[in-house]
Amino acid sequence: MKISEIKDVLKAEVLVGDDQLANNIIAAGGADLMSDVLAAVAEGAVLLTGLTTEQVVRTARVAGVGCVVFVRGKKPDEPVLELARTLKMPVMSTRYSLFVASGRLYINGLRGLDGSW
Repeated sequence: MKISEIKDVLKAEVLVGDDQLANNIIAAGGADLMSDVLAAVAEGAVLLTGLTTEQVVRTARVAGVGCVVFVRGKKPDEPVLELARTLKMPVMSTRYSLFVASGRLYINGLRGLDGSW
């Protein structure tokens, strides 16, 4: 699924990375514990999270995440967005909860990190 499709499914606002909307995402995962991201999120996945710190962007980069989506309408402060720009990490915000955002992606064909249907 392309990032542009994720944007549409989640009715998300692109905060960083308008030029990367054609990038492909292979799976999705949701976490607020960055240790869980490092342990479970696959390279090229979208990370759904309620945390809006620089650590999220840094962890996403280390894990090879393809896009970060902040849930519940959260938007990070400018230093976080600037870091995302520097690291070329697409970042979006959706009003949906983590649960609903995950479900919407799932029913639109994006699978979880375990590949289950």
